[in-house]
Parts: sequence; structure tokens; C-alpha cells
Amino acid sequence: MNLTNGHLFWPTTTAPLTVPKIKPKAHYDVIIIGAGMSGALCAYELTKQGYDVLSIDKRHIAEGSTSANTGLLQYSNDIMLVDLAEQIGEEDAVLFYRLCEQAMQDLTTLATSLSRNTDYIERPSIYYASTAEDVPRLQKNYTLLKKHGFEVAYLDRQALANEMPFEKEAALKTYGDAEVNPVKFVQTLFSDAKHDIVEECEVTATYSEETQVRVETSKGTFHAKHVIHTTGYETPVVGKRMGAAIHRSYVVVTEPINEQLWQDDALIWETAHPYLYIRTTVDNRLIIGGLDEDIAVPPTDKAIQQHAEKLLKEARELFPSYDLKAAYAYGATFGESYDNLPFIGEHPTKKRQYYLLGYGGNGTVYSMMGAKMITSFIKGKEPVGAHIVRLSRTNGVR
Repeated sequence: MNLTNGHLFWPTTTAPLTVPKIKPKAHYDVIIIGAGMSGALCAYELTKQGYDVLSIDKRHIAEGSTSANTGLLQYSNDIMLVDLAEQIGEEDAVLFYRLCEQAMQDLTTLATSLSRNTDYIERPSIYYASTAEDVPRLQKNYTLLKKHGFEVAYLDRQALANEMPFEKEAALKTYGDAEVNPVKFVQTLFSDAKHDIVEECEVTATYSEETQVRVETSKGTFHAKHVIHTTGYETPVVGKRMGAAIHRSYVVVTEPINEQLWQDDALIWETAHPYLYIRTTVDNRLIIGGLDEDIAVPPTDKAIQQHAEKLLKEARELFPSYDLKAAYAYGATFGESYDNLPFIGEHPTKKRQYYLLGYGGNGTVYSMMGAKMITSFIKGKEPVGAHIVRLSRTNGVR
């Protein structure tokens, strides 16, 4: 399955990771299927805990969806806390937001410990009301976040204008978020996690046996006590996603801008669905994304060009003083669950087979959360909040 098309930005910022050729062992503690963000975080967490791990990918490290990941890391979700509370109850909604907040803190701690600079920078986020009609819902969300102790500020039109070079009716400012170069981050996680890696190896089947899982691949058969499926938006090797859809989105990356940008280089997004999102880069470019479509394949070159112009137009309306010129433009597939929650946990019937599918706009945050959860499962412990994201829910994996 092709996941991206167009002129990708992140692969131009770093050389590919060189993976040593190895002869894999017949048996491991854990085999991870997928070498993107979720697989990288699982590999790092498990090797740190002393597990013998093998990572397998049919591509090369960070060549799938990671290459198109825009690198906005936020604890807030595609679904507002107030809306999630209506969906699953206030207690569980707050718990889920807390888990996302903790995952952000874990990512920040992790980034400081890596052997390489991955352009990980803490940022605040600005979440603005797309229209005046969205303001009451934004206010309700602010009230609920504040009630439960999340660090958030409400900005009216004047307060927002004092901080940002555009005017909207209102916005929320949250803290503890970050930006990252996702390709550098994934490469460094794999480099620092000392374990076996096999690239260009397609997994064709997995079978849960009495005390182990058998993994059939294009390069032979392997066995492990546990298997983790971190295949992202690809069709799962085994199992079936329930209550999820694969869409596509567009991104344009500008030429460097020769002037100071907005306060704190805050991450920017909006209440509309699909939403526009904007961030800066270390070399003063803007990454602008959005215009999601309910189509499961990457767009054509022509569609990418047309949507890049639309994204630039929207960004120019926000920032009329900036000279915005496209340097890179691409489209990519992404997955969303119908209930706006990731899929994390053990398969309901395939024992010792775990899934970490971070569907939604918070994929990297979900991946960090899931890596911790699955490590707990493997240790025989039930992680806090596992019931919210379990695979056996209505929207899950069968």
C-alpha cells in the first residue's frame, strides 16, 4: 500500500539510517511488526526494560507514514475534552487527557536522553475558533480543562491579537506541547535501542501458539513470546479494524521566511473539521497542513499542487505580511477511529499479540502512551486507562 506521494520534506533533512545486516535468531522475547513511530517507541521502551527484541518492516526505517508526519505533538485531541466527556463520561475523558498529557511529558524526557538532536522543541499551542459560532463550545472546553487542573488560558479577540499576527474571535492557549523532526526522532530511537532490525521483510502471517507466537515472513519464520503490531495505516497482517477509516491529507512546506515569526513559535490549529494546522521549523519554514479528504489512497501530483495552493491561500489570509512560497508539497494517507481514540491492547482472541495503532491527529502521543501500556501488559500488569482504548470495544480490532 502506498502511503505518500509528492515531494516530502523530512527525508531531505537527514541521511537514511544504515541498519547492519544480521542473521536473525529463531526466537525473541518480542517481535515488533512495523518500523515507524509506534514501532520505534515500543522498541526503545522494551529494550530499556531488558527485553530481547526484533523489529521487522517491509520498507526501511521511517519510510512509511513517518516520512509525512508533520511533527506537531499535543496532548489535546481531535475531539475536545468537553465532547469526549459526552461520549465516554467525564471521568474517563479526563483520564484519557491525563494519559495524553503524561505521554507528552514522557516524550520530552525521552528526547533529552537521546544520543542525537532530533529538533525536539517544547512549544505552546494556539487553538482558535474558526468561526464566531465555535466560541461557546471553546469556552465550555476551557471551563472543563480548567476545572480539572490542565494548564490552559482563554484568549479573547484582543488577547489573541496581542500574541499572534492574526485576529480571531477567541482561542485557547495550552502548554507542554512540542514539535519534532519525526524522521530524525524515529531514526535515533532505533539507533539507540540496541536490538535486531530486519528491513525489506514482509510479514505474511502470525499464529498464536500455546506458549509463543509464530511469525511467517518473506525472509523465514521467527518465534517470540509476544508480538506487537505497529503497522499504522497499512492493512493489518492479522485481525480487522472495526470503526476506523483511512483518509488522506495535504501538506505544504514553505521556503524559509526572512523575518521573525509569531510569539514562541506556537503550534496553531483550529476548531473546524477538517482543520488547518501550522507550525514552524528550525530553519524558519512554515509547515501547513489540512484539507483532509475521505479517500484512502495518496493523491495525484495534480491534486497535490491544487491543494498546496489552497493551503498557501489560507495561510496567507492569516499571515498577509509573510512572503510564503512552496518548497515542498505532498499528500499522505492517515487513519481515524470513529470514536477518536487509538487502538491499544491485546487482541481479544489472539493471545500474546498486541496492537498499537495511533489513529488520529495525536499519533505520536498515542504511540508513546501505547508503548508504556503494552510494556505493562507484557509484564503481566493492567495499565491505567487500558479499558478506554482496548481492542474489544465497539470501535476496535477483531
